[in-house]
Amino acid sequence: MHKTDLISQQQQPSFPAFKNFLFKDRSNKNIIGLSLIAIVIQFLIFKYFYPFASYIHGDSFVYLDTAYQNLSINSYMIGYSMFIRAFSVFSSSDVALVWFQYLLLQSSGLFFLFTLFYFYDQPKWVKSLLVCFLVLNPMFPYMANLISSDSLFASLSLIWFSLLLWIIHKPNNILIIWHTIIIFIAFTVRYNALIYLLIAGIAFVLSNQTFWKKIIGLSASILVIGLFVVHTGNEYKKLTGTWQYSPFAGWLWSNNAMYTYRYVDSLHRKPVLKRFQALDNMIRAYFDSTRDVKKFPLESAMASTFYMWSPGLPLYDYRDKLFKKDSISSDFKKWATMGPIYKDYGLYIIKQYPLYYLRYFLWPNANKYYAPPVEFLESYNSGKDSVAPIAAIWFHYNSYKVTTRTKDPKTKMLDFYPILSGMINMVMLFSLLSYTYLGGWKQNIPLRKGMFLGVSVWLLNAGFTIIASPAALRFQCFPIILTTVYTIILIGWILKLATEKEPIQRDDQFVLNKVLK
Repeated sequence: MHKTDLISQQQQPSFPAFKNFLFKDRSNKNIIGLSLIAIVIQFLIFKYFYPFASYIHGDSFVYLDTAYQNLSINSYMIGYSMFIRAFSVFSSSDVALVWFQYLLLQSSGLFFLFTLFYFYDQPKWVKSLLVCFLVLNPMFPYMANLISSDSLFASLSLIWFSLLLWIIHKPNNILIIWHTIIIFIAFTVRYNALIYLLIAGIAFVLSNQTFWKKIIGLSASILVIGLFVVHTGNEYKKLTGTWQYSPFAGWLWSNNAMYTYRYVDSLHRKPVLKRFQALDNMIRAYFDSTRDVKKFPLESAMASTFYMWSPGLPLYDYRDKLFKKDSISSDFKKWATMGPIYKDYGLYIIKQYPLYYLRYFLWPNANKYYAPPVEFLESYNSGKDSVAPIAAIWFHYNSYKVTTRTKDPKTKMLDFYPILSGMINMVMLFSLLSYTYLGGWKQNIPLRKGMFLGVSVWLLNAGFTIIASPAALRFQCFPIILTTVYTIILIGWILKLATEKEPIQRDDQFVLNKVLK
């Protein structure tokens, strides 16, 4: 046998069965038992104060209406609507749905943690801190209580990332199948899953399996996602006559462009293409009439989604102007038809004013990513005491009223999260620099693979969010969890290195010395 083959074999650690690791290890068994008790108690306490589910007035009712009508496309991705429709086969109770969402979120978090503990040995204090952070996380019950895709997507993301760690360290054919299923479901739930294919590609490259299995594993994910994209595009073509995957993206690009365009002085504005002139004139007239932010306080906001969802503003007014003589088309068809036009216009404006886009959208959005606003998690039921009729129908409420046992609908328990997120991002950065400076990438080979994967998610998610996606706490649940967990692991590694009596020797040099002897 060649020396390098022997080195490679000895570098691969042997792992016990995962089931034995969980339930035959006394420490892990106790952690699981205590976690389950804490999860149940937390849920009971939370539901005492919030007996009804919480709603985003707009998004939540679109999801329910999509499920009620069993639509194949709508203004939001259909994955969550399909999920609640499937769940309704078992129960029509909002408490049951919230419980399932909460249990799924906690279970996926524990699966993620124990996957890390399984492959990377951690000090007891690190394990205890991480378990407490996840199980006692106040964001989880509020996320799960919301009729929105956020909790489901966070759960799927945690499971997906855990599967990637398994694929890297202990791959088999079943894992490839499960990964294909999970990444497909995640893709139907949230556009952010676009970057998951890139990260999956990194994981398959790092995995200890044959070249063809890597190709098959990644190709399977690309195939199912590609089929969903084609199906969705064909459905929109039937509706609007134009093939497109996401009208939402078109509206978002125009929305982002408007936050850029607002700050371009009239003297510096460039002429636009003829097909954009009518829309551009409406937007310019709107900005010229809303310069006084005291009278129009919403115009002082930066890097938001206000322009794409507000009737009476240029994007909706231009749509209504084009469909003025159309009394047949539904609002959804009108909305979807505008997707390609708004995509072209938004990208055109951004290309015309790249420095303005950098200053007035990317930079403010980067600040929001650094410390994401609490947004709709800030108050119960968007601060209202009633819900839309579709919610009462779906969950069999006796009336449209929803109540709590709290005096204030404001959710003050999550006020610390933007500060925590900002701190964690900075600590992660400096910990990663320390890890690099101290030679972490040259030492523990299994850990460095997992670290590389985690850092890839951190960077790619940051880039995707800052460039194109709105930043809010509920959207960043998974990245915040991932960043916090990896930051604590990095700190644990640095502290362990600092207390070592002898310098840590490189794994490859250690194995080579054994072979040569």
